[in-house]
Amino acid sequence: MRSWIISLLVNTVVLMVVSGYFTESFFLSGVGAAIIASILLSIMNAIVKPILVILTLPVTVLSLGLFLFVINAITLMLTQWLMGDAFVITSFGMAILAAVIISILNLLINNLIVRPLNKK
Repeated sequence: MRSWIISLLVNTVVLMVVSGYFTESFFLSGVGAAIIASILLSIMNAIVKPILVILTLPVTVLSLGLFLFVINAITLMLTQWLMGDAFVITSFGMAILAAVIISILNLLINNLIVRPLNKK
C-alpha cells in the first residue's frame, strides 16, 4: 500500500511538471486534477495497458518495445477523456511526447530518490 501511494505521489508530481512545461498542449487544472489523473492513470495501467500489450505484442516486438510509448499515450488519452476539461491533451503526438517524458522522469525519480530512501 505504501509503495502505491508513493507511486501516486511521484506520478502526480511528474504530471504537474509536464503540465507546467507544456502549458498550451498539456493542461491540468490544478493539484487536485493531477491527483485524480494519477489515480485514473494507475487504474488504466493496471487494467487497460496489459490488454493492449497482449493485443499488440507482434508490433511491440517488431518495434523493439518502442510501441509501448504508443500504448502509454493511449492510456494518457483515455485518462484525459475520462477527466474532461480538467485534463486536456491537444493531440496524440503530444500524448506520445508526454508519455516518453513521463516514463523518463518516473525512472529517474524512482532510481535516484525513492529507492535510496527505501533502503534506509
